Amino acid sequence: MSRLNCYRCFRPQKLCWCDTLQAMPTRARFVLLMHPKEFKHEKGNTGRLTHLCLRNSEILMGRDFDEHAEVQARLSNPNYLSVLLYPGKEAHNLSVAGPVATELTAKPLQVFLLDATWSAARKMLRLSPSLQRLPRIMFTPTAPSRYRIKQQPQEGCLSTLESVHELLLALQRAGLDDYLLPDQLLAAFARMQNFQMECAADPNLGGYRRRAYSEPTDRQKTHGRSKERRRYIKIG
Repeated sequence: MSRLNCYRCFRPQKLCWCDTLQAMPTRARFVLLMHPKEFKHEKGNTGRLTHLCLRNSEILMGRDFDEHAEVQARLSNPNYLSVLLYPGKEAHNLSVAGPVATELTAKPLQVFLLDATWSAARKMLRLSPSLQRLPRIMFTPTAPSRYRIKQQPQEGCLSTLESVHELLLALQRAGLDDYLLPDQLLAAFARMQNFQMECAADPNLGGYRRRAYSEPTDRQKTHGRSKERRRYIKIG
């Protein structure tokens, strides 16, 4: 028989974390737009873990959100100002000191986040003009990514969980929200990674991975050498 999983955290029932996570209230509402491929990553999806830690949040799965009835209903909610967390020149950087844009203070924020790889997120946005029209917000990270079991594509890239943590810090500094449990998200992130690393290093445990994780710095060096080898082969 297959093992029984918790349908909230998708962990084995005997290892369920739900009772140890406190759903934190926030003024802002968080709508995690999750790519189907991310939705299937039950063991390491930080978006799902983020949702469990935020009372005012939900996960909606899809690719093209202009045809997504639930997303369109959220966008038309008059009680929130809908914004998209996405970096760029046109985005309002909440980490920059100074007065906050008036439009951001009129109503509680409803923050839409694209939970996918960077390439998939760009495609999701390209397919969804209704999201393209949203005001954009961003932040300047206070620390590099804490991901130890995954190689980020470039410096400054963060997981969904880390992005929400940084955003809540920025919203609190700007006076737009209260970050009541600033340690919980990162603690849950570390706990998730530690568990996966312990399982991967135990030869007696089955699973999708059969070898221990290397250090992020070692993976960066290997990745760099691989790029150099590919470049040499291409030129030669």
